[in-house]
Amino acid sequence: MSSDDAQQGQAPQSGADQAGAAGEERTVRVVLVDDHRMFRTGVQAEIGVTERTRVEVVGEAADVDQAVTVITATRPEVVLLDVHLPGGGGVEVLRRSATMMADPERPVRFLALSVSDAAEDVIGVIRGGARGYVTKTITGTDLVNAIFRVADGDAVFSPRLAGFVLDAFASTDAPPVDEALDCLTQREREVLRLIARGYAYKEVGKQLFISVKTVESHVSAVLRKLQLSNRSELTRWAAARRLV
Repeated sequence: MSSDDAQQGQAPQSGADQAGAAGEERTVRVVLVDDHRMFRTGVQAEIGVTERTRVEVVGEAADVDQAVTVITATRPEVVLLDVHLPGGGGVEVLRRSATMMADPERPVRFLALSVSDAAEDVIGVIRGGARGYVTKTITGTDLVNAIFRVADGDAVFSPRLAGFVLDAFASTDAPPVDEALDCLTQREREVLRLIARGYAYKEVGKQLFISVKTVESHVSAVLRKLQLSNRSELTRWAAARRLV
């Protein structure tokens, strides 16, 4: 990802430079949420040298429950959030953090940091309340810049990902909200997509780190909510919405 992914035409400037320009040594407190420990370690090494970057990593989490617990305990200014997490995904973290995001005094803001550049992932977390979305190819300098901008309330996207969001909300071909899809939880959507792609229940369980019995329960809930009768109807429903 090039430097304009996070800056969009602005000259690169580090977090420390931004703080200096404001006449103070400002530090932004950050929580890292990603289910890959080695990736979290790498990000910590890249951006967590506070005296240089003015970013202080105050917590880490590997799944949805851990994320909500750590975010609630530390109340960071910015959360770097992976989209695909055990326990319901990044959207579930956003849903459970809605009160903290809406806090007028100390809002917690979210910046999605993911390997995925799929339009549905980008749109999903933005609709959930994230202030931006960058992919894991971003440089350390640009990530620090993005963190400071999100902490200030700005929206940060790479140009191509910003296009997804604009297209989604400007499109006249379909409504911006699919009420049927929105009635499903994030985990139910994940199960739906995998089942519609032909995965067996055991394979779905392995992918999502849940039991076969839990998969069966989610499938039953999806069929009931969507008023579908069987797996074939579910697959056709998902294909019609380009979810597979």
